[in-house]
Amino acid sequence: MDVPLWLALIAVGALGYKLIRPPLWLVVVLLIGGYLLANSSLAPLIDPITK
Repeated sequence: MDVPLWLALIAVGALGYKLIRPPLWLVVVLLIGGYLLANSSLAPLIDPITK
């Protein structure tokens, strides 16, 4: 069974948020920060670390 990556991320994120209950502002900051960092000039430097 093939599950799309976006669906798996949503499921894991929802479960983690429900179990751990971090502040909503922290979730938003991490999501926006990760998105902006992935589209920045620092992305090639971070890519080997995340793999």
